[in-house]
Amino acid sequence: METSEHLMINQIKTNQGDTIYELSNDSKVLLVFLRHFGCTFCREGLTDLLKIKDQLFQEGITPIIVHQSNEHYASRLLKVYELADLHRISDPHLELYEHFNLQKGKFQQIFGPKMIWRFFAAGIIKGHLVGKEMGDGWQMPGVFLIDKGKVINKYIHKYAGDRPDYLTLALEPKPVVQH
Repeated sequence: METSEHLMINQIKTNQGDTIYELSNDSKVLLVFLRHFGCTFCREGLTDLLKIKDQLFQEGITPIIVHQSNEHYASRLLKVYELADLHRISDPHLELYEHFNLQKGKFQQIFGPKMIWRFFAAGIIKGHLVGKEMGDGWQMPGVFLIDKGKVINKYIHKYAGDRPDYLTLALEPKPVVQH
């Protein structure tokens, strides 16, 4: 009997027609859940992914971006970040977010003093700014490393502006200490 986790990752397909399960049988998968494309911190995360994309591929790791927007918008925006070649999943109904137990943020997690400072650093100083909210702005992000259909490492954001080390998470399949 298949578990609900197995059914979910074996049914939802990426923009390239593959399921998470299929891809995780060929290589490890780094499943990156974004809040929404207008999020300053998600834009910063996309820049971080671009910097390590080639190394992930060299290590045999397939990154997949999960987002809340429609595919047309995602395609255009990811082209700007030079990530249009990555697998991606449009999840406007937040089914995968819910399945991976990614919660809604509380006010402090999204707008608290720590996030105001991070917004200044990422948005103003680094130029990631803020875009139109396309999706649920309260949805928290997360990152999961999946091998052969099983989660072997994960990072659940405590704050919207947390900045996970994607490469360490992908290359060291052990629980990452969250701050």
